[in-house]
Amino acid sequence: MPNYLSPGVYMEEVDRGTKPIESVGTAVAAFIGYTEKAEDIRNGEKVSVIGKPTLVTNWSQYVQKFGGFLKDAYTPDSVYGYFANGGSICYIISVKTLGAADPDSATAAKVTVNADGDAKAGKLLELVAKNYGTVGNNVEVEIKTPKAEGEADAKKLAPTTFSLTIKVGGAVKEQYNDLTTGKGDNNVLTVLETKSEVLTAVLLGKADLVPAAGVYALTGGSVKEKAITLNDYRGDVTQRTGLSGLEALDDVTMLLAPDLMTAFQKGDIDAKGVQAVQQAMIDYCELVRYCFAILDAPPNLMPQEVKEWRMQVNYDTTRAALYYPWVEIADTASGGGRTRLVPPSGHMAGIYARVDNTRGVHKAPGNEIVRTALGLQVQVTKGEQDLLNPIGVNCIRSFPGRGIRVWGARTLSSDASWRYINVRRLFNMLEESIERATQWVVFEPNDPALWGRIRRDITAYLTVIWRTGALFGNSPAEAFYVKCDAETNPPEQRDLGMLITEIGLCPVKPAEFVIFRVSQWAGPSS
Repeated sequence: MPNYLSPGVYMEEVDRGTKPIESVGTAVAAFIGYTEKAEDIRNGEKVSVIGKPTLVTNWSQYVQKFGGFLKDAYTPDSVYGYFANGGSICYIISVKTLGAADPDSATAAKVTVNADGDAKAGKLLELVAKNYGTVGNNVEVEIKTPKAEGEADAKKLAPTTFSLTIKVGGAVKEQYNDLTTGKGDNNVLTVLETKSEVLTAVLLGKADLVPAAGVYALTGGSVKEKAITLNDYRGDVTQRTGLSGLEALDDVTMLLAPDLMTAFQKGDIDAKGVQAVQQAMIDYCELVRYCFAILDAPPNLMPQEVKEWRMQVNYDTTRAALYYPWVEIADTASGGGRTRLVPPSGHMAGIYARVDNTRGVHKAPGNEIVRTALGLQVQVTKGEQDLLNPIGVNCIRSFPGRGIRVWGARTLSSDASWRYINVRRLFNMLEESIERATQWVVFEPNDPALWGRIRRDITAYLTVIWRTGALFGNSPAEAFYVKCDAETNPPEQRDLGMLITEIGLCPVKPAEFVIFRVSQWAGPSS
């Protein structure tokens, strides 16, 4: 209390206003998996971010920091599916890079080109990928030479220059014309070394010769395999890597690991290894409380096999959901109009974000179109879903005239109160929002005045939430209650330095089973 020592007029600022509670974000995903590279610009310098959570807000940023699509990884496709389905913010944790730039840990793809002429002309050029690793295996080179009209003219006008077109994943990346193998500014070795981001060249034969026309595919790019273990996923909190690195980021609300299935398909881990990593994801979400895990079922399983697998892993948690089957998308890494199957978790995370932004977190992320999906690995029937839905396997189904849709919204919990994904995520948002906004209460005098301010602020916030349709009831009194008084805070509780507020909520639950009862009616008697 201020001291008044002399006559005068004094102004005092008294904090008697409300402390508005603002809802926290609910649509930030964290991807753990394999990428082409893992680098970021820090203080003007390029640094490695392998294993460390790195913020990405759009697909272009992802490509800049982690590279493009890969044949041997699902994370790029999952991140692309996340953004395509409505996601906007995510963190990437690359536990393994497949496009290594270190010659000690990888080999570069290459191809040898003969000189133009007969078989005796011999080798002329070796074209080598600048990026070490499997990424170079996606490169094709087309060489063209000037065509002379007629056999007689061809003998007189032997070609001295050639053009070189570089394609990556079937798409033209670079093109160079009027190249030579002799001295000068157009020397193919000089041009590729200074201008190309994809290739370099080595002269194997006599200068001034021209390479044989044709299309050449680079091969042989590889990376020394690094065995990914459970510890790579768990990470180290002191180094801020893996799951442990996310603990310092309180905005992550969704967690997924698409390339867990890559390791499973390659035989790096077995079914128990998959279970161990998914259980670690669940444990992390239980630990931090406000995060939700989106899990993938293993590939190539029929519905009966998925049911058996689900019963074997025996997950029981309110903070995770499981999706089946895998989705078919365009194979951008290979090009040529092919398709590939990918785990659905990335697309589902995008749908979560889309529903949160358009309808609200209280809306179940079901009956939603899966964007970029061209098909499904398995066409699940209604009878098969009757087996999977009760055990928490959320099916993705294709409906004639309605596209491919998410047709399930259940958690992996055996507790009926927490059966639905939207209920769990709604409580996550409300609990975290109230927790953050009431930090000012700590060390305040624990008296009725404080209790009244807490009731006022939380009631005002929950009234706003009720008006959005997230809580069930015709009035706020039916939708929730807030109790903070002498009953919840008796003297013995206050002596321990504790203040207890009891909040009751009535969440809106989805209409999962819509039943219309139809019967014959005789009509009015007169």
